[in-house]
Amino acid sequence: MKKKSAVDLNSRTGPPPGLTEEEVEEIREAFNLFDTDGTGTIDPKELKEAMQSLGIQAKNQTIYEMISDIDKDGKGQIDFEEFLDVMTCRMSDSNSKEDVQKVFDLFDDEKTGYITVQNLKRVAKELGETMTEAELMEMIERADTDNDGKINPEDFYKIMTTKMFP
Repeated sequence: MKKKSAVDLNSRTGPPPGLTEEEVEEIREAFNLFDTDGTGTIDPKELKEAMQSLGIQAKNQTIYEMISDIDKDGKGQIDFEEFLDVMTCRMSDSNSKEDVQKVFDLFDDEKTGYITVQNLKRVAKELGETMTEAELMEMIERADTDNDGKINPEDFYKIMTTKMFP
């Protein structure tokens, strides 16, 4: 199966509204972390492995239900376009705030109600990403509206549902 480029420009004339090509590339990099076999899709096995790397043990039924919720074309896999929709919260899911909270909770493993640099460092390490302390702090600073050095659920929701970069 052919690996897709950053955005399937045959079906789009550029990045989705509100996103730059650079932002789409960053989402593509996240997608590629999950798409370990490079097929251009995330299958149930890859999703389960990614969740396990985050310390989440999910039953196969749960994995298949998660894919089914995202999989618009019914192929049993998540392609980049579907992943992009989820990452930019463009799905018409009335539970999007709840879904974003679930992702927040993956980062906030200590259940403090905040995402800290240490949380980002842990997730980056689990995903095999090498990021400097400065890069992680920049991520916090971009989302942190009250300048306390942490991301609260409201900050996280805002950053996940609006344009990601100034």
